[in-house]
Amino acid sequence: MQKPNYIPLLILLAVSLLGVFIPSVPSQIVTEGLDTGDTAWMIVASAFVLLMTPGLAYFYGGMVNTKNVISTMLQSFIAMGVISVAWVVVGFSLAFGDDIGGVFGNPMTHFMFRGVLDGPLMGTIPLGLFAFFQLKFAVITPALVTGSMAERVNFRSYVLFMILFSVFIYSPLAHWTWHPEGILFKMGVLDFAGGTVVHMSAGWAALAGALYLKRRKSHVEASVLPPANIPFVLLGTGLLWFGWFGFNAGSALGANALAVSAFATTNTAAGAAGLAWILFDVAKGKKVSALGFCIGAVVGLVAITPAAGFVTVPVSIFIGAIASITSNYIAHLRTKSTLDDTLDVFPCHGVGGMVGMVMTGVFATSGINAAVTDQGLAYGETTLFFNHMIALVGVSVFAFGGSWILLKVTDMILPMRVSEEDEKVGLDISQHDEFMVEA
Repeated sequence: MQKPNYIPLLILLAVSLLGVFIPSVPSQIVTEGLDTGDTAWMIVASAFVLLMTPGLAYFYGGMVNTKNVISTMLQSFIAMGVISVAWVVVGFSLAFGDDIGGVFGNPMTHFMFRGVLDGPLMGTIPLGLFAFFQLKFAVITPALVTGSMAERVNFRSYVLFMILFSVFIYSPLAHWTWHPEGILFKMGVLDFAGGTVVHMSAGWAALAGALYLKRRKSHVEASVLPPANIPFVLLGTGLLWFGWFGFNAGSALGANALAVSAFATTNTAAGAAGLAWILFDVAKGKKVSALGFCIGAVVGLVAITPAAGFVTVPVSIFIGAIASITSNYIAHLRTKSTLDDTLDVFPCHGVGGMVGMVMTGVFATSGINAAVTDQGLAYGETTLFFNHMIALVGVSVFAFGGSWILLKVTDMILPMRVSEEDEKVGLDISQHDEFMVEA
């Protein structure tokens, strides 16, 4: 029996009461200029993106051993609850509130969603819809991190880290990149749908987490158990691929030609990357594997994310293939090292996101998107490419260093790693008193 802890419940009740005293009743909902077609598409796209988090749960849950499936999947699902509340309270305001020094938004601008429902339109859609579309990105980012710490992280500590990460890493990065006054936005850095904000930040946080928590006992003893359920991985990949159309095509913020272009590049890059992963394996003398195709496809989706609305469809084949081969090679090097990134989050999301950021700097063209003021290196211009290299280094240092500090702070409040006995029993039992019934 676990010792009772009333503090988390009291915090939630306090936030609930705050919602009563600060109800944020809209004074006048803006409808002039609203496009119902764009609004309908963005509602659907937002739902697509939310589906990615359960997809990630299946993707990760199928890859861990049978003693940790439920815990690993719950680490994704719980993000839908925790970040949904945190985003309404302060997250959206930190990301998209009134600018403070190009670094973060004023937390009071939209505190408790004040002024969001009656705010000005975001293009042709309601600001509230944009806020909830962005929420889905904020939900999946800390969930991505969990794959590197799987099978040994304390669940309660992870929840605390997730909140801190969302507030101090994700929201500022979103502000830097997507707010008109953000430091990266003003540099001209392009990130169509989150390759930098979502995948690079999650990848570097994952690397920090894997290093901080150190190796699993099974990893040290070279007795790691096989994946629990490959069909779960296949299902998760399908849900992620499907949801990614909302992730990327939805980032056009309208039902328009740019959304179609992003939709096309997303699917093409994923297909090319899935093939590249298994063909690279075959070239090394391995067999074609379901797990390999799934991981490769997800890497392709990651890499095309920052570029989806800026590059041509043929180029997306190249981006998917190169990202997949690069991530495959880095994952192979990881297996030769002592780094215990359980599900290769850094090689797939971190490296995939960085490859995508570099490729955006090379292949972005105003022929696809008029927002591209400085074209990519492939079109004879250098400004965008060099700005992307500067941003890549800056974001990497911030995401890794900041995550390491947050891991340390979390560990001081709640131990990050479970006991050796709990790890041996498995987190499903030790953390949740639940288990999978094996057929």
